[in-house]
Amino acid sequence: MKKTEILNKLEQAGVIAVVRGATKEEAIKASQAIVAGGMYGIELTFTVPQADEVIKTLADLYQDHKDVVIGAGTVLDATTARLAIIAGAEFIVSPSFDVETAKICNLYHIPYLPGCMTITEMTTALKYGADIIKLFPGSAFGPSIIKAFKAPLPHLNIMPTGGVSLDNLQEWFDAGVIAVGVGGNLLAPAAVGNFDEVSQVAAQYVAKLREIKG
Repeated sequence: MKKTEILNKLEQAGVIAVVRGATKEEAIKASQAIVAGGMYGIELTFTVPQADEVIKTLADLYQDHKDVVIGAGTVLDATTARLAIIAGAEFIVSPSFDVETAKICNLYHIPYLPGCMTITEMTTALKYGADIIKLFPGSAFGPSIIKAFKAPLPHLNIMPTGGVSLDNLQEWFDAGVIAVGVGGNLLAPAAVGNFDEVSQVAAQYVAKLREIKG
């Protein structure tokens, strides 16, 4: 049941913020600014210093907020996945598919979102229980590729990351994605300490998503 609930939260969130940061403090503030803007999916990447501590802080902070879902990104191996899950991560995202990471996620009943670029990688990931495929980098394909992937695999849940913007959000969802990952333009203001602008951009994404989903 737990896994289904998390997957529902990810689908409801629709737009997942891929949070990077030069420091632990910057990543926490950026995440808070994103949630304040109404965007409730956070993928905290392990490129952030002390990423597991950031995940724990955020998981504690939003434990009573039923719509907020905190996950870990840039997870390269099973050891890191377990560290993230113990810290409170509700989903695990990798830049590529890793069997041992898939097994750990299955063991803890946590959704695994591996980065894949080909049908072969996607079918392998599905065999090991991946629930959502992260199409990465999305910029290498564009929205038109979704139909091609879903023709042989209609049950495929795809989340493109990289190359997703306010301008093409509609195209991605029209093509049939379950959610999208956004980072660059959303997080850029955080690097210069402008967290209010992060909230504003997050709110723009949420408004656009509501418009798309009606």
